[in-house]
This record gives sequence, structure tokens and C-alpha cells, in this order.
Amino acid sequence: MIEVVNPTTEEVIGTVHAGTAGDVDAAVTRAVAAFPGWAATPVESRLAVVRAVADALEARADEFASTMTAEMGTPITFASRVQVPNPVGIARGVADVVAGGYFDGEEIGNSLVLREPIGVVAAVTPWNFPLQQMVAKVVPALAAGNVVVLKPSELAPLTADLLASVLYDAGVPRGVFSLVHGTGQVVGEALVSHPMVDMVSFTGSTRAGRRVSALAAETVKRVALELGGKSANVVLDDADLTRAVKIGVGNAYMNNGQACSAWTRVLVPADRHDEAVEVAVAAAAKYQPGDPALPATRLGPAVTAAQRDRVVDYIRRGVDEGAKLALGGVERPLDRGFFVAPTVFGDVRPDMVIAQEEIFGPVLSVMPYRDEDDAVRIANSTIYGLGGAVFSADPDRALAVAKRLRTGQVDINGAAFNTSAPFGGYRQSGNGREFGHHGLSEFTELKSIQR
Repeated sequence: MIEVVNPTTEEVIGTVHAGTAGDVDAAVTRAVAAFPGWAATPVESRLAVVRAVADALEARADEFASTMTAEMGTPITFASRVQVPNPVGIARGVADVVAGGYFDGEEIGNSLVLREPIGVVAAVTPWNFPLQQMVAKVVPALAAGNVVVLKPSELAPLTADLLASVLYDAGVPRGVFSLVHGTGQVVGEALVSHPMVDMVSFTGSTRAGRRVSALAAETVKRVALELGGKSANVVLDDADLTRAVKIGVGNAYMNNGQACSAWTRVLVPADRHDEAVEVAVAAAAKYQPGDPALPATRLGPAVTAAQRDRVVDYIRRGVDEGAKLALGGVERPLDRGFFVAPTVFGDVRPDMVIAQEEIFGPVLSVMPYRDEDDAVRIANSTIYGLGGAVFSADPDRALAVAKRLRTGQVDINGAAFNTSAPFGGYRQSGNGREFGHHGLSEFTELKSIQR
């Protein structure tokens, strides 16, 4: 059995079965048998299932939110406002695309071009946005007529159990969707390398993504990867610096700093660097660590003791490299729980480890730049390319800079997240896209019929 530990109390709150390679093989075998029937199910019937799933997620929002807070420490207010509503929006966005005639086919000359299901999809999901990432894979895959075997993170398995119950209640046949708990080394690798799996959709670290790619390549599977990030918040010299930095702190610390697309680097004009650090410190100081089950809490714990220690080690490295520690540090802010103090560094150079590597904790780096070209160069100077932001008083200027950033998403002046727009990364942040029309396309094959 795998124990589920509450990162706030450090107490065991549940257990799940530790799956084996045999469990994976049994699930994949069931999926293969179920595929012809599900693929032949009328699109309207699959659409009805997707809509039922969205409605059920919304109806059980409090249950999902409290479960995620308990097993991975996300603040309950963030869970209620983001961790559940986003998946509901994603599911409804998929339904809208399907209802709009996505599977009707396209006439190109004498060819009828069709979208058809790929087959058996292996979905491997992380712990930081457990429901969102499961829904972003499972729902479009099922809507397209695929069958799915889900391997959720062993750190957030209880949310996966709730989703499984929603799917079955909505009419998804067993075998069409299967859930196998377990570790990445055992269940994950067995699933990704299974010869009867046709596609892998994976969200996790870049290191793990490389391993997934290597295993899947043996059988030439399609692979969609959503990996790490080191996103930059570019504050141009005509922007409202105070507003831009405050919004940036909130983004960097969302979900306890455990978000792959978080703007963990804030780039500011060199002559306003010290002012930006002061604003960041004042904003970050309001993120006092506390019990994430309380509505007023803005910063909960790291998901595990190992993750906490990893973040603290990065803070030490930042100090050792000469960055200015303006707030926070390595000391534990609370006696119990895997908490990290909200941390702000100033005078961070692009070549520092804390400016290059994904930390996955409440650590913000303030970085000075000389001019606009220098800002773009620094923003693009990592191996990643997942998220980013630009703030400017001139929307056209902001758009021009956003187009120069080598990243899959850019928010201008704090624009809202869109669960129907394509989400994914450049370079070592992965490949493929999730959400909406583009996310649905990932789970289909194209067929041309000449006539």
C-alpha cells in the first residue's frame, strides 16, 4: 500500500494500492478490448458523457477542493477558485468543440479528411494540479473515442479516486477508463513502455519527460509532454511597476509556488531594481505560511518533506552564488508541516542556478535588465519556454515583446487564464498542447479518404 500524507499535519490520511506491472498489463488489455465499442459510440453520446462529467465536477466542487487541500496542501480558497473551476471549464470547452462539429470531417479537393481516435491512451499526471491535469487528458481523450489508462501521482491519489467515481457515474464503461495507482518507476514505466499503448500524455518534470520519451520511442508512440518552466515576468519601463510586481508575486506563489508556469523571475529596468525588490518584499510578506484548510491562508506547505528540502537547498545556493536575500530564507517558518518561508531574491544574474532551474516553491528572483532587447534576451535564456508575462502602459508594445518571447503562453498586463486556449511549452517545457480545440486534436489521428 501507498500511504497518503497530509503535508500540513504530517499525518497519514489514506492509503491506495501500489500497482504492479501486472496491474498495468491487465488494465491495458481491458482497454484494448473496450476500444472498438467506445470508438464506435456515436459522437452525441460521448458528448453527453463529457457534459455530465463537467456538471458532476461542479456539483462536487467542495469535496474535490477539500481533498486536494488535504493531500497536497493547496490553500482551500485557491482550490475552490482555481483547482476545481479550471477543470470544469476545460471539460465544458471540450464539449463545445465537439458540439461545434469537430468530428464532421473536412473536404479538401477530392479528399474527405476525418479525425479518428488514436486507441489506448496512457495518461500520467502530477500532484500539483491533480484534477486539472487529469481532466485535461482524460476528458478530450474519451471525447475523441479513445480508451484511457490513468496513472495519477502517488502523492495525490485520492483526487484521482474521486474523478474515477465521477467518470463511472457519468456513464464511462469500465475498461474504457481504468485507474492504476503506483509509483512512476513501476507503474509509470510499465504503462509508458507497454506495446499496446498507442499514445502517452505526460505532465511532470523535464527530467521525467526525457525518460518517458525514451521509453515510448521503442514502440514509436505518440507522446505529448507538459514539463517544467522558468517563466519570466517582463516589466517594461513604462509599466505600473508596483502593480506588475504585486501581480507577479501572486503568480509566483500560487499553489504554494508549485506551478510549472509560475512567473518565478521578474525582470525590471536596472534603475528601478531596488524599488521592485521593496515592492516584492512587501507583497510577499503577506503570504504567511499557515493551515491551507483555513480560508484566509495564502501559502500552504510543500507537498513532501523532500520537496521542502529541495526548495530550501535552492535558497542556500542562491545565497552562496551572491544573490541578495531580501525576504525569507532557509529557516522553517512553522514547527509542523513541510513549509517554506516566502522568499525574495534581488540582484539575481541570468547565469545563477536560481535563475536557470525550476525550484517549485515560493521563491522569486528579481532581475535587472538594461533595455528591452536585454530583457527579451534574459527571458529567453533558459532551457524552458512554458509561461510568461509582459506589463506595459502601451498594449501594442506589450504585444510586440510578447511575440519575441520563446514560450507557449504570455499574459499581457495580468490577463485572465483561458481554459480553451492552447496550453503547452516550447523547448524543454515539452511538446503538444492541452485545452480546447488544440488539446482535443492531440488525441486524434488524421485520415484522408480520396474519392
